[in-house]
Amino acid sequence: MPGDSFGHSFRVTTAGESHGSGYVVIVDGCPPGVVLSETDLAVDLARRRPGQSSIVTSRDEPDEAEILSGVFEGLTTGTSIAILIRNRDQRSRDYADIKDKYRPGHADFTYDAKYGIRDYRGGGRSSARETSVRVAAGVVAKKLIASSFGGRVVGYVRQVGSIVAEVKDPAAVTLEQVERLPDGEANVIRCPDVERAAEMVELIEQVREARDSIGGVAEIVATGVPPGLGEPVFDKLKADLAKALFSLPAVLGVEYGIGFAAAVLRGSENNDLFYADGRGGSEVRISTRSNRHGGMLGGISSGMPIVLRAAVKPTSSLPQEQETVDRKGEAVKVRTKGRHDPCLLPRFVPMAEAMVAIVLADHWLRWSASGRTTRVSGEGE
Repeated sequence: MPGDSFGHSFRVTTAGESHGSGYVVIVDGCPPGVVLSETDLAVDLARRRPGQSSIVTSRDEPDEAEILSGVFEGLTTGTSIAILIRNRDQRSRDYADIKDKYRPGHADFTYDAKYGIRDYRGGGRSSARETSVRVAAGVVAKKLIASSFGGRVVGYVRQVGSIVAEVKDPAAVTLEQVERLPDGEANVIRCPDVERAAEMVELIEQVREARDSIGGVAEIVATGVPPGLGEPVFDKLKADLAKALFSLPAVLGVEYGIGFAAAVLRGSENNDLFYADGRGGSEVRISTRSNRHGGMLGGISSGMPIVLRAAVKPTSSLPQEQETVDRKGEAVKVRTKGRHDPCLLPRFVPMAEAMVAIVLADHWLRWSASGRTTRVSGEGE
């Protein structure tokens, strides 16, 4: 069965190609009564859209979403939600030269190996433009988790190249810090550390001038998540979050909590110690004094903030000449034309937020369907 759908109780299915007419997403499982409009979708789509600053691709796509079904008088109806985003500024002529060439770092060869045919215009189905409708679906998920349990998902750029931002408390980072600098100007790199943000922008500009690209790390934090979300074995919350982030283009690594840093610790150093707080009444709140476990234990949410990081590779499309082969196996040179991001991180942030929100919405609905009416209280509540 083709892997065009994601999720169980909250299920997202996408279709479309980079240089086709557009993209569509079907969202199944959203309960009735969630406030939703095309204006709501526009906010995160504007954060993901190309052409928003000098350090991203100049492709001029308005990314205006059309809600085709599932919403009536501003509220979801409980039926399938269909959202369409049309392509407006595709330039297929830029890709004529690579019709039979395999671009290094791209899915050209592997698509041929799988299907024996591929849409070479902008990468076809493998293009990051597919994430536009995922971001739209993510808006639905964000609104659902916010109304259901006060959940919030905020992502930001933690690293570009060797420049690493200092973020003392990931759970305290606000969307305003990610989107705006203290002087009110747009934070084009989406890094909450103002000094490092300026350095990151300068590095990306240098890379662009060199006709090259650079990678980095995005950090995504979910707060307000109650304890108990996730399944014990194959559908662990951490496993579904990892799959969600790995399903995004250019992601080469995912970790949560302290991640690989745990490899050098002893158990006594790594364990987060529990404590109970009566909150001055009969309700008991169980929490941990630290959060090295990143909000998940045994693949189930603990109530602490869920903290994830995704390593994003440098953009593979380069305007400099590289060696490759064509479909016949003959050595050729390739230089990618078109408009591409010198760094994917600024536009990756809303994509990652969307996928995390979709997973949380899915697991919330799965937990709700289990029939439990009580739970152990945690920091997230």
